Amino acid sequence: MTKAPPDGSRDRRIEDPTNLWIIHSAARSLLPWAVARGISANLVSVAGFVLGLMAAIAYARWDDWRFALVGLVLSIGWLIADGLDGMVARATGTASAIGRVLDGVCDHGVFILIYVVIAGMIGTGEGWAWALGAGAAHIVQSSLYEGERARFHRRIRGLPRAPAAQPAGSAVVRGYEWLTTSIDRFSIGFDALFEDRAIAPAVAAAYGERAAGPMRLMILLTANTRVWAIFLACLVGDPRWFWWFELVPLSIVTCAGVAWHRHVEANLLRAFAGTVAPDSSFSIPSKDINHP
Repeated sequence: MTKAPPDGSRDRRIEDPTNLWIIHSAARSLLPWAVARGISANLVSVAGFVLGLMAAIAYARWDDWRFALVGLVLSIGWLIADGLDGMVARATGTASAIGRVLDGVCDHGVFILIYVVIAGMIGTGEGWAWALGAGAAHIVQSSLYEGERARFHRRIRGLPRAPAAQPAGSAVVRGYEWLTTSIDRFSIGFDALFEDRAIAPAVAAAYGERAAGPMRLMILLTANTRVWAIFLACLVGDPRWFWWFELVPLSIVTCAGVAWHRHVEANLLRAFAGTVAPDSSFSIPSKDINHP
């Protein structure tokens, strides 16, 4: 059985299998080396971006399977770096809003470079339209998914939502933070349950069991899926298949996953907020917890 990472940062129930068995295992093996040499999380993010840039250059010859394979291998190296930067930040206590934005910019930047390079090689207006549309969809999908995943990990620990921070930093930082937390305003009622410490553990357990479903569906929104999809589309001789996959199936997955997650919250909110004990703490019959 694959063990959860020692820092408790990820829940195996909602983790991409390739992360569990390959990407994060490789990153964890590199973590002691990186920490011992004082390599910062931001530097790891930049190194990952360089690997992604090299992958994009390889995909300039997407019509040759050998270059497509090199692009895949370099992309996997970037994924390992993308996992390692967060591990370094947590191990050294250097996580920050700027670091999260840099990580996100590097992630999106790698795919945008690959899209632009492939569109440039196709050299048609249609190709550019597909690439730009897929890039925009990717940014929205990934940002929403990261917000959903962070929300899941906080809640299964029984933690209430932190007070909204005042906007700070550059416009880019503020914009990225707003996008990744925009769904919070639709979940205020459910998150309020975690403020009652008497029922927070029960809410967390019920939530973890039921929200794992939509989060498993949204695994398709990880970078890992896109890395393999790009390679396979190039392998069959038409990268536009990947852009179609990004724009249509992954957009459907995003909408379905977010809606399903909100439905889980609404059901649990009705169950746990159905009755209030005289001491103002929630009291819920066990049958409601099992069958909201």
